Amino acid sequence: MALDAVFFDLDGTLLDTAPDLACALNAMLASKNRAPLHFEDVRRVVSDGAAAMIALAFNVSKEHEDMLPLRQELLDFYLQNLATHTRPFEGIEALIEQLAKHKIRWGIVTNKPWVYTEPLMKQIKFASEPVATICPEHVKERKPSPEALYLACKQAACNSENAIYIGDHLRDIQCGLNAGMPTIAVGYGYIPAGDHPDNWGATHSVTSAKELWPIIQAYLDISE
Repeated sequence: MALDAVFFDLDGTLLDTAPDLACALNAMLASKNRAPLHFEDVRRVVSDGAAAMIALAFNVSKEHEDMLPLRQELLDFYLQNLATHTRPFEGIEALIEQLAKHKIRWGIVTNKPWVYTEPLMKQIKFASEPVATICPEHVKERKPSPEALYLACKQAACNSENAIYIGDHLRDIQCGLNAGMPTIAVGYGYIPAGDHPDNWGATHSVTSAKELWPIIQAYLDISE
């Protein structure tokens, strides 16, 4: 396999965004004179989006009439502080340096809306810039549809079979497999309670971002 590009999910894979999301939720709760939630409880539902965080905090279903206004209120709090505590996961910056060194293009394919992704990525600096950043607004169907990965490949000028997709949720792995790519499931991300990356059918799985480069390196057939 000639590897041309590596694509990442964003939250829970490339960046540890949970601290800022939890802060936004607790700021919202404080504004309503409610007690804060424990960080680990929030972290477990981050991968399922703002609606899941609201369901946890306010004990309302996703169909409840209050869900949409509460969700938007949370996102408004989040937009005010996107990158106060957000950082790349340990090992990610070194990985991007290796990709840059070996002229491997990289990009982001996320279900996070562009209005949050674009300003967040402006505040996070890597050794090289992503050649593609694909959000739900850019496609008709969200992950696990492969549409976003196909668009990322188009922008990266590569074929889908010559790329890898890395993610921390079952839908990420399904998306990559649906696009015909090798996939890497990351166990360091925001894994829902009772779930396990080894059960997702990924090509590879890791527990630390530091384990990603040796897997990618094997596809490149290099030893450095």
